[in-house]
Amino acid sequence: MARILILILLLGAGCASASAQLYEPATDAEMGDEPIEAVFRVGVLANHGVAQAKERWRPMMQYLSQELPGNRFEVEPLTFEQMSQQLLEHRIHFIVTNPGQYLSLSSKLPLSWLATMRSRKHLGTTFAISSAIIVRADSPVRNIEELRGATVVASDPQALGGYQATVGLLNKRGFAAKRFFGEVRFLGFPLEPLVYQVRDRTVDAAITPFCTLEEMVETGLVQRQDYRVINGVKPEGYDCETSSALYPNWSFAASDLVPSHITQAVTRALFDLPSDSEAAIKADTMGWTAPISQLKVIKLYEELDLHGGPPPLYEAAIDWVRKNKEWGGALLLLFLISTLYHLWLEYKFRQKSEFLLATERQLRDKELQLERMQSAAILGEIGAGLAHELNQPIAAITQYSEGAMMVLEQRAAEGCGERADAMREVLTKINNQSIRAGAVVHRIRGLLRRRRAESEPVVIESLLRDALALFQRPMEQQGVELKISRRGSERPLLGDAVGLSQMLVNLLKNAMDALDEVSGKREIQLKLDYQAAPPAAGTKGDWLLLELLDTGIGLSASAAELMLSFATTKEDGLGLGLAICRDVVTQHNGHLELENRRECRGCRVRVWLPMGAPSRNE
Repeated sequence: MARILILILLLGAGCASASAQLYEPATDAEMGDEPIEAVFRVGVLANHGVAQAKERWRPMMQYLSQELPGNRFEVEPLTFEQMSQQLLEHRIHFIVTNPGQYLSLSSKLPLSWLATMRSRKHLGTTFAISSAIIVRADSPVRNIEELRGATVVASDPQALGGYQATVGLLNKRGFAAKRFFGEVRFLGFPLEPLVYQVRDRTVDAAITPFCTLEEMVETGLVQRQDYRVINGVKPEGYDCETSSALYPNWSFAASDLVPSHITQAVTRALFDLPSDSEAAIKADTMGWTAPISQLKVIKLYEELDLHGGPPPLYEAAIDWVRKNKEWGGALLLLFLISTLYHLWLEYKFRQKSEFLLATERQLRDKELQLERMQSAAILGEIGAGLAHELNQPIAAITQYSEGAMMVLEQRAAEGCGERADAMREVLTKINNQSIRAGAVVHRIRGLLRRRRAESEPVVIESLLRDALALFQRPMEQQGVELKISRRGSERPLLGDAVGLSQMLVNLLKNAMDALDEVSGKREIQLKLDYQAAPPAAGTKGDWLLLELLDTGIGLSASAAELMLSFATTKEDGLGLGLAICRDVVTQHNGHLELENRRECRGCRVRVWLPMGAPSRNE
């Protein structure tokens, strides 16, 4: 019946392969005189080598075999990696290891923690795992802080009583343990070569389980006076110096696939182990006790910061560079070259982009200029035709008004015509405006034919009064307040009276249009300054400054843009008013400025005109 039960268990656990079985029935040769139901393999951490581990744990296996008749227990000395692999393959059924590895394995495999070992030293304590950092006695290193950047050796990164305990110590001191040492070499088991590396000056320090140095001194392998323990403390009741905190001792754990009656029997046998038995003495233990709680083991790993997830990418890169300095240097050089090449490409691309944008702007400007030149050509043809056709009716109006005035004078001499004086005044105004209109037409024809304007003494205030007369009625209708001021004595200047008159009319018309779009105060100020300073430094001679200020809507675009031909912000505008003003001022070798007023709403126009002869440039 027992053999049938074993066969069923073996079939349930051996679905992966024949070698992955829970436990094996013994052969007749293995049984001897007594029947053997099963063989259980116990994996133990071989921290002092395979031979030493077998010698240490074979009596314990014999003890368990005696306590569980019909079953045989065998020791399997293993490293950390081998223990994990054989548990996954179900080649071992029990393990004896430190609680750190137990916690790591229990996250992958179902394990039952049966007991915690009591140390045969240190008054039988269950906290007997710690690390000792060993240096030569003549080493200049006196404390752990001085080991920064040093080369050290340890047995294994999973060794709780060694590297992991030291990592916990460094973390408590506020150091980044993964980057603290310059190089860490893991030599595996046994532990004695770690101390020999320090002896031979191959490394700066060795991280070993505490009591390793004392055990080597007892066996005569080394001399105690040749070494020092960094950060060494001997806790009360303990026999060895330790560098880090103390952690729980080794644990005895079972795979979850072992039958429960077997695990219960093994647990009772471990608790009943006499301290003076050969099994306890060889295993260097006072016996076994109830396992340390899982919470303490979890807190232990949280303290060591070993389950915090994978390290940041930059830390992994730094570690890789430290281990592969040549390749790291080459990659760094390649990165720098690539970065410089990228920056150079970006610089050239930006240059090309700016050049293309500048070219595009120039093309747009040229296109706009071409459109304006085409518009100017069309307008020139229209203007020439209009000037030619308007010249005759304007001349007829002038002749008719002069004839009417002569008739009025004859009738006045004869005593007829009670309203002759009033009619004469009206006809005089018509005659003056027709003469002015004719002069404007002649000037337009002269401009279209590129003829030079004739210079003559001009009284600017007289031209201003004539221009204001044209806007007298609109100013009264809009309620515009006009203010005129003068500084200095009135003097004539040499210039083109028709062109200057056109300039004044256009400036006043723009001011009236701006005032027409606002409510509230409407005001135009005209200032004449015959003692004005030159418009630019280094300019000599006397200058007249004409300043016009309004309280209108102000400029909605830049002055340079508004003074271009056909540039306008008015719905019914042609965009020629300010362009004509600019040309007139330029022909007089003057200076024109437009800007929005700063102290209030509105626009300010300033025109500088030289008191001498204007420029003769066409």
